[in-house]
Amino acid sequence: MRVLVVGPSPFKSKGGMATVIKEIIEDRDLCDIYNIESYSSYADGNKVYVLFYSLISFAWFFLTKRNYDVYHIHAASRGSTFRKGWYVKTVKKWKKKVVFHIHGAQYMEFYDELSNKKKGNVRDILKVSDLVVALSNDWKNKFEKTFGITNCVVLENGINVSGLALAVNSPIEHQKEFVMLGRMGKRKGTFDLVCAVEKAVKMEPELKCYLAGDGEVEKVKKLVAGKHLEKNIIIIGWADFEKKISLLSNVSTVVLPSYNEGLPMAILEGMACGKAIISTKVGAIPEVIKDGKNGILINPGDVDALAAALVKCCRNTVMISQMSISNMTKINEEYSTAIMHSKLMKFYNQLMR
Repeated sequence: MRVLVVGPSPFKSKGGMATVIKEIIEDRDLCDIYNIESYSSYADGNKVYVLFYSLISFAWFFLTKRNYDVYHIHAASRGSTFRKGWYVKTVKKWKKKVVFHIHGAQYMEFYDELSNKKKGNVRDILKVSDLVVALSNDWKNKFEKTFGITNCVVLENGINVSGLALAVNSPIEHQKEFVMLGRMGKRKGTFDLVCAVEKAVKMEPELKCYLAGDGEVEKVKKLVAGKHLEKNIIIIGWADFEKKISLLSNVSTVVLPSYNEGLPMAILEGMACGKAIISTKVGAIPEVIKDGKNGILINPGDVDALAAALVKCCRNTVMISQMSISNMTKINEEYSTAIMHSKLMKFYNQLMR
């Protein structure tokens, strides 16, 4: 069976979707069974560059990529869905199988904002796909109810545990150090985190929080400077894999106070490294993080609760040690790439029966 994985470049693009694709194409066991290749349909850049790259990429796909059995197409919301719709409709004209894998954290919000005509286009894309992949049971239920589809399955994101082994440490050594991984901005709760740190350092002056990601970096820098928090909040900018490992090896806790999420790779990576987690009750996060057991969950936008969670992690050694062990165990038993790819194999085989 030949499988073509379509989405952002696993080696040049940033973000969780590219990471998921990279994990698939680098899994030797998976690739020994299936002939899997990746195809870059998207490149990071401004809107004009993205559109130009997408058009050229689709044209080349149309001319040269007909000889596959399954097309595993990864999509986020907004323009990503409509661009991937070109691929879905083309592949179905070739009478081949399509897996449409949805990653966008704001997918339902995106859909609700569309005109009736564009809503119909989205429903058509999902209905003609052979399988629609949701990242959680909650998303699956929402997709089935909203889009009227019966072809939806759940495939949680997985983590390559061995690749993160170097970042495992004793959380007690860096108990008052935190990291946030991901695009900086309102959706990820970056500004809330800065305000929460401002409150928390009044009780824990040695608290230190690293911010690693792209997005509204300059705006965050101005906010941090305006609050005179440069000693407590260190802005890294985008972190490649090596830098990410370095950061994770020097903190006790991963913080992600998002307003919208699917199943964030940043949380799974933190868990795999034995970090405590502070996050919000959105998307699939409550399916992975149980408040008080392997992390602390707050409502998005609750700055006071976020500040209290930071202070609690700084002071409760037993709690973060237990969360560390719990998270490494949970990843190994439920969210490793081996488990994810075993499910993926079943889906591929199901399509070819």
